Amino acid sequence: MNSNYLAQTLDLPKRAVALVLAGGRGSRLHNLTDSRAKPAVYFGGKFRIIDFALSNCLNSGIRRIGVITQYKSHSLLRHLQHGWAFMKTEMNEFVDLLPAQQRVDEESWYRGTADAVSQNQDIIDSYEADYVIVLAGDHVYKMNYALMLADHAAQGRPCTVGCIEVPKSEACAFGVMAVDEQRRITAFVEKPADPPSVPGNPDRSLASMGIYIFDAGFLFRELKRDMDDPDSSHDFGKDIIPRAVREGNAVAHPFAMSCVGTKPGQEPYWRDVGTIDAYWDANIDLTATDPLLNLYDTRWPIITYQPQLPPAKFVHNQDDRRGLAVESLTSGGCIISGRVFRSVLFSSVRVHSYSTVNWSVLLPLVQVGRGVRLNRVVVDRGCVLPDGMVIGEDAAEDARRFYRSANGITLVTRQMLEALR
Repeated sequence: MNSNYLAQTLDLPKRAVALVLAGGRGSRLHNLTDSRAKPAVYFGGKFRIIDFALSNCLNSGIRRIGVITQYKSHSLLRHLQHGWAFMKTEMNEFVDLLPAQQRVDEESWYRGTADAVSQNQDIIDSYEADYVIVLAGDHVYKMNYALMLADHAAQGRPCTVGCIEVPKSEACAFGVMAVDEQRRITAFVEKPADPPSVPGNPDRSLASMGIYIFDAGFLFRELKRDMDDPDSSHDFGKDIIPRAVREGNAVAHPFAMSCVGTKPGQEPYWRDVGTIDAYWDANIDLTATDPLLNLYDTRWPIITYQPQLPPAKFVHNQDDRRGLAVESLTSGGCIISGRVFRSVLFSSVRVHSYSTVNWSVLLPLVQVGRGVRLNRVVVDRGCVLPDGMVIGEDAAEDARRFYRSANGITLVTRQMLEALR
């Protein structure tokens, strides 16, 4: 490899700024996003979903980051202030919080993802970046953005779209693209009924990951043109990217080229945990002996806010009263005197005696009373389950009291519990 080219490639992250779109409501997560935006939802025993995109930035050498927020952002902003305030502004590194401010007029909040970036253009201009990386803040994955940035520069097009292969039968839920042999995008369709196939593989399609890299000048010109269009929905996936495709300005970047931690023969790990079923499944997958997502890789750490808590504790040692957790994740501050199997327990969870927790996800500060039985349940932060409560064994009763998904996962929130009193 040419040493000059290598030096330029290593310099690329310093010339880029990342914008994390974190204003999404996440309505498909139902009551789990009643008090928080989707990127602020808890994941994996100690993290928030947005931590993955932010950690990818830092691990990729991109240390200038803007986080664009809107919907119920207090929980997210508090998390970022507590856990991501370590950047050194004197070293030109930062996590800048960009809440909706009605900067264009006194009526319009962010009308779409492109409008969210456009309304902050004067701030983004002040970063003096050559490249703008636009990221969705609500997906779980590990990716080296520096490799995608180098590919963007090498391809010579002003727009690069991150993509991942998915079964064609599932592609109708995504923005899907068709590409030629040089990876130039020839068509881009949002949630098509008949998705285009990957060249040479009729059973697979290329789905957009919601990750875009733009030459900064090109992006600002396209945003101005889009804002002047009264018929536009001001969205990257619906307006900006399709126009770039029509004009031959967009190339695809397969996730397999820059994913981190994937073993040979294994599909790259990327999850849109946008439904209760997908959220439960991605969390429970972490309890496997060899999970698809490796959270133990010290070379690519996932950074988060971590409160100072004592270690998890397991108490009592009688035949009918013994605290134990098998194939589970337990976090700091937990005290367990019941039985836990294939579950994820966030910080400061209490599982009292004679209770059983199976295949469940318990968010911080949940208290499980004596004799409680849980099976395939997601319990929101701060819920107190009274002694003897049974969830996950009677579908009709679960649906009457709580939210029950099509795949039989039950979501429990404090408001639901209060309604039972």
